[in-house]
Amino acid sequence: MKNTNILKVGMAQISPIWLDKLKTIEKIKSSIVDAAAKKCELVVFGEGLLPGYPFWVSLTNGAEFNSKVQKELHAHYLRNAIQIEAGDLNEICTLARENKIAIYLGIIERPKNRGGHSLYCSLVYIDQYGEICSVHRKLQPTYEERLTWSPGDGNGLQVHSLKEFTVGGLNCWENWMPLPRAALYGQGENLHIAVWPGTIENTKDITRFIARESRSYVISVSSLMSKNDFPAATPHISKILENAPEVLANGGSCIAGPDGEWVLEPVVDKEGILTATLDFNRVLEERQNFDPSGHYSRPDVTQLMVNRERQTILKLKDGEA
Repeated sequence: MKNTNILKVGMAQISPIWLDKLKTIEKIKSSIVDAAAKKCELVVFGEGLLPGYPFWVSLTNGAEFNSKVQKELHAHYLRNAIQIEAGDLNEICTLARENKIAIYLGIIERPKNRGGHSLYCSLVYIDQYGEICSVHRKLQPTYEERLTWSPGDGNGLQVHSLKEFTVGGLNCWENWMPLPRAALYGQGENLHIAVWPGTIENTKDITRFIARESRSYVISVSSLMSKNDFPAATPHISKILENAPEVLANGGSCIAGPDGEWVLEPVVDKEGILTATLDFNRVLEERQNFDPSGHYSRPDVTQLMVNRERQTILKLKDGEA
């Protein structure tokens, strides 16, 4: 690879075809092709974009117990969630390989190794060879998210080499959690991916904070969602629209450099591929005076233990035939 210290990145600030798995996959595929045409080597999508964020929960009294409305919406969500084991991401992996582009994609996962009927907010890393290298299930859903998403585990707290960069990522408010951030820093992360459902209020401060704390590049990618983006065929659509604001997610995707200053300031209300070119040498320059896991750490005083075992309720041990 030429210019291994230079990486062109794309941020896919788009809306989903809400809770429609197949149509949202087609939109994601189009965005990958668009990013590749712009010579991007990495493209990032927002939290839970495939098939969409559970906006209905806060709009339809999601905490009502034994509600038929909530049950039917949740069933609809399950039917449109992603089963990686069933090949739901195969076409996206093929595009990554064909276009030699790495991808961070936020999905709603319905994993078979947790029974196949619960949902996890997961961040998937697909490398430039089309291989799924990690699936990070959000450790702690936030507020009303807990009514539809399950808590994840540490298996996805992993980093990956991309040219001279070491990339890792977290979902939404996980980015406020000091110890998961430290787990990625300690593995050598210097390009941090933060994905969000979509609002500048989430990205405008913490993006620069993490960059300055870690002396790394930070890419924050958000989605878009307006009242007009709810498909008419959605169960209980009238009840959802009754309380929905005109804009539910305005974007705010942005990039901060290792000094905490903007490489690309937050962009709102604009759909498409936002691009920037990152120079790895800037990481080396800023680590001269601060390195949170290196010369400015004291492992003899404080250390972090991380359990990366994938959690499952069932471990089968079959006897010999």
